[in-house]
Amino acid sequence: MPSDPVLRLRGRFVREMLPGSFVERQRQCGKPTCRCQDGRHLHTQYQLSVLSEGQRKTYNVPADQAEEVRRRVELHRRFQRVATRIANLNLGRWLREKQPAGKRS
Repeated sequence: MPSDPVLRLRGRFVREMLPGSFVERQRQCGKPTCRCQDGRHLHTQYQLSVLSEGQRKTYNVPADQAEEVRRRVELHRRFQRVATRIANLNLGRWLREKQPAGKRS
């Protein structure tokens, strides 16, 4: 593990990210005598939906882990937005650098 605290923090940030989407659904459980059968008192179900090898996979998330999974998915989403911005800046810089010296504006 690096001794630099910034590198350590960055490593932890990357290790915590989860890809995909956090999904919160309301559904009936299927038990004929459950209160949810009236259609108004539904159960909350949490899921992590991930695209893996071209296939959508859905994982149930226990209620006590829902907020942590939601936070980790959002970390990944924020990381992707920042990475896209950096890549676009790099593209602009590369396009400016590849122009012949006389054509630069």
